[in-house]
Amino acid sequence: MKNIDYEYLCTVIGNLASVPIRVFRGKEQSFYHSVISLPKDPMTPYKEEILAITSHIGYYVTPDFFYYGIVKSEELTIVIGPSMQIKCDERTLRELAFRCDVEKEDMNDFLAGMKVLLPLPLDSILQMLCAMNYVMNGEKLGLEDLRIYAAEQEALKEKTEEVRAEMQFSEEEEDPSLLHNTLATEQTILNFVRRGDTAALKEWIKQIPALRGGVLAKDALRQYKNTFIVTATLVSRSAIRGGMEVDEALSLSDGYIQTCELYSNIEGITNLQYRMVFDYTERVEKLRLGKAPSKFVLDVTNYVRRHISEPITTEEIASALFLSRPRLSVKFREETGETLTDFILKEKTEEAKRLLRYTEKPAVAISNFLGFSSQSHFSRVFKKYAGCLPHEYRKRYDRP
Repeated sequence: MKNIDYEYLCTVIGNLASVPIRVFRGKEQSFYHSVISLPKDPMTPYKEEILAITSHIGYYVTPDFFYYGIVKSEELTIVIGPSMQIKCDERTLRELAFRCDVEKEDMNDFLAGMKVLLPLPLDSILQMLCAMNYVMNGEKLGLEDLRIYAAEQEALKEKTEEVRAEMQFSEEEEDPSLLHNTLATEQTILNFVRRGDTAALKEWIKQIPALRGGVLAKDALRQYKNTFIVTATLVSRSAIRGGMEVDEALSLSDGYIQTCELYSNIEGITNLQYRMVFDYTERVEKLRLGKAPSKFVLDVTNYVRRHISEPITTEEIASALFLSRPRLSVKFREETGETLTDFILKEKTEEAKRLLRYTEKPAVAISNFLGFSSQSHFSRVFKKYAGCLPHEYRKRYDRP
């Protein structure tokens, strides 16, 4: 066991899986192999959490549903990934590039490389790690021995954490046949999602009794997972009716369901379920301008949301919607009461607020990520729509 050629082992595994693989000795990387050319390692934003895993074999799931497999032996750690169950959209990949500090001139190469990654079942990655673990540690482990390491997945925004604490499922021992939710309760939740009404959803949740589903399995854990799958199906369809694009809604549902299947405890599934409902509701909320937005308005807001990390022009939107630029601008203002330029810059400002608050990226990196022509332009826009400069906003949340 002591004379293992780790570079050879990792090269063979990396070629087999067609995903990047690394060797760390302590926290220092000593080897990297990938059949796909990437200007920056996509593991970079999650390195600390991944290397903190202490068991011989495990895995880590990112908030965007990429996963990494880890196998350890004393001070040596091998990390394989990322892989995923489903293909990611352009915006997700651009945000990953932003978190990895990919330079502007390398952006297209990074996106092209990530798009080449083929979806690979997590079980396939874990089977490889089980074999590597046997070689490295002499242990015969199976998939049932592994557990999830998704600390960042559970690190929700502060407001969501507050809601979570108030919304735990009751674990009283009652007759399961009596634990069906009423149709009215179900429809209430779905209507909140469809309307994108996060404020009303939060207030309603505080007052309702514990939510329970009908009996879907004899095993308690399987019962919660099956309930989660049903909930994901229902809320994704409600989000589509609220204006969310079909592909985005269904891909998000797939990602949540795959992540749910990784959990081995009821509390984790419960937390993930509430996060999913709020996630869909917040996404729909960002798309809907007014109480009953037309298909035209939803098409515009969907376009802006998908391209938020790029320079967005009215000419591009008009071309995508097969309208003339003047007609687009006039129609949007007539239906929403604001100019299209104002809407685009407000949305970019809201995204900038999120990044300033929840990342430590410098303002210049955020400016570049959001497609502003210069940092001074970004600062002027931010001051206009947020009422303060970017560094002043960040200071409110004690970020440097």
